[in-house]
Amino acid sequence: MKPVLVALALAALLFAPDARAAEILVMSGGAPKDVLLALAPKFERLTGHRIIARHELVSNLRQRILEGDYADVLLMPVPALDNLAIVRKIHNEGRATFGILKLVVIAKAGTPPADISSVEAFREVLLKAPSIVYSTPASTPSGAHISSLVAKLEISDIVDRKVTYRPALEGGVSMVSEGQAAIGIYPASEVVHVDGITQLGPLPEPLQLSILYGGAIATTSKAPGPAADFIRYLSAPENRAVWRHEGFEISK
Repeated sequence: MKPVLVALALAALLFAPDARAAEILVMSGGAPKDVLLALAPKFERLTGHRIIARHELVSNLRQRILEGDYADVLLMPVPALDNLAIVRKIHNEGRATFGILKLVVIAKAGTPPADISSVEAFREVLLKAPSIVYSTPASTPSGAHISSLVAKLEISDIVDRKVTYRPALEGGVSMVSEGQAAIGIYPASEVVHVDGITQLGPLPEPLQLSILYGGAIATTSKAPGPAADFIRYLSAPENRAVWRHEGFEISK
């Protein structure tokens, strides 16, 4: 059988789409943005469904869902999905996990390498940096984590005087590439393909945050079947390479 026919046959078995094409509203944190840009068009071609993707800060997205906003698919850190499951804003059936994000330290392209391989070395970089940017602590898991570890390192008084809180979705990474901040700290997916920056490396393992991203069907969904198809498609083994390419770590 020709490869094209094999692909079409597999698509039919995998998705079993509804007779009518559906619009699938995907509400997502910022981390999977490039994954959706890569994978959604192929899903649309295979199924005839249309993906509408909207990205929000995780805290804003959670609040919107709690207030009853409509969505078909939610892509968020797993703990956030777990909390929404408790209040019955998502279906537990059809959930999937996609990959783990870790935090990396970035600087403007051309910046000399800096040692951040140990807790003490990372602490020293924070102390010496003239300016720092990372996500707002109240808005994202990464921002909350960094604020907490700065406190644990007992340098909050120094860092607070030179930090700008700005999520990647609102231009935080661009502040580094444009030289407005000396270093930034963001999830790997937010920086992996950004021009004008260099990665100094991941946070030291004792300070690292591992963010497991997942997907679920919202209880407000008007197209739960196609929504389940899309989540299954995103988590399919043949698409793991895309998640890796966009900065996620995938378990074997």
